[in-house]
Amino acid sequence: MSSLTETLVDKILAVQFDQLPAAAIDMAKQVTLDGIAVMLAGATEPLGLGRIVTQYVKECGANPQASVVAGGFKTSMTNAAFANGTMAHALDFDNTWYPLNHPTSPTLPAVLASAEHKACSGKHIIESLVAAFEVQARLRMAATGLETGSGFHKPGTTGQFGAVTAASRMLKLNRQQTLMAFGLAGSRAGSMSLNTGTMTKSSHSGHAARMGVECAQLAQMGWSAHADIFGPKGFFDTFLFGKAEPQRLVEHFGAPFRMVDPGVGFKKHPSNYFTHRPIDAALALKQNHPFTPEQIEHIHIRFPRFDYVNRPQPETGLDGKFSVQYTTVIALLDGEISVDSFNNERRFAPDVVSLLAKTKLEVDDTIPTDFDQMHCEVSLTLSDGRTITQRVKKLTGWVGLPLTREERMKKFHTCARRVLSQSEADAIITFIEDLDHHNDITELMRLVRQ
Repeated sequence: MSSLTETLVDKILAVQFDQLPAAAIDMAKQVTLDGIAVMLAGATEPLGLGRIVTQYVKECGANPQASVVAGGFKTSMTNAAFANGTMAHALDFDNTWYPLNHPTSPTLPAVLASAEHKACSGKHIIESLVAAFEVQARLRMAATGLETGSGFHKPGTTGQFGAVTAASRMLKLNRQQTLMAFGLAGSRAGSMSLNTGTMTKSSHSGHAARMGVECAQLAQMGWSAHADIFGPKGFFDTFLFGKAEPQRLVEHFGAPFRMVDPGVGFKKHPSNYFTHRPIDAALALKQNHPFTPEQIEHIHIRFPRFDYVNRPQPETGLDGKFSVQYTTVIALLDGEISVDSFNNERRFAPDVVSLLAKTKLEVDDTIPTDFDQMHCEVSLTLSDGRTITQRVKKLTGWVGLPLTREERMKKFHTCARRVLSQSEADAIITFIEDLDHHNDITELMRLVRQ
């Protein structure tokens, strides 16, 4: 009788491009394009995160196997996966889905690094991404004790296993080697949500990507590990103290693929997803009602009990990505949320400091904390006596309410133009939308490397 981990590995190895539904192939291309976009923009993170991680891996020195996005050089597969994974999560602009998880930032960097060095085809990339996404989704569903916003951060736990899935498929590991890679990955998993608001949070995705590649490489060389990492005393018992439903890891695997149903959420704003409803409410108020920032006497936000994003005075611009109060204020003042909304200059600008002092978040325990079910309200009290309120429940870009292709292309170009020319950005789009017809990704990585 097969163990739970053996059953999972058999399902992973059974994922083949020729048997994938067209919707899964299309979504794999979408997440690749979105992932590369946020890596490019992440290289320009206002506090210097991209610069630091790029400098770090360059100084490490290594065989030139894979490209560092926007770095202008190659390094080892593991170093490239680390740098690119960190930059993919640097802006909190990478996609997510339900249950909440970051499926792209730990996995796509591992795929790209392996694919570039091993000259893998676009079809191989697509099937590896689909398998990696599915493992993360099923593991996230099984790990019922993995809380959102506290304890272990998901990219370093469920994302770690997505990364090792991706790398194992890219390096064409056999069944036994894949079991060993998963066992080793279990001892590489872990990250602390306490580091949210700092550069370290982004490195959770980078570390997962790097360890995914390393675990697959070592397993391919003959490294040993426990063969049933999801069995007794394994991942579920160690990380979640048994608060899990392990069989959900393999139940309905690929039937349908989770990246198709319910789908993937593509972010419109470069900040924590829980801030997006208040942002949309603030933007709607600004668009639909005539007022000036000077007229605002009080901002009142009704929000579910979720301390993770209740940060009335964020310490830095980066910390502001995780503050409902700050993101609401910026949306009201600037009429948009951009990468540069989160630099220290904007965070401590006089108009922001003044309006933050007038902002109150009310925790409403009647509002569901489940991301798919929650809503929020933003109310403004104005000096002319008006009180205007906007409630937001449905969130465009979230699973079930996908962004249009035009909206996704707008996001891509907004990110890419921070590093590339228009023609270079267009060439990347053309390449990725035809990914399954390319025998290798040499040209793609040349474009993103510069």
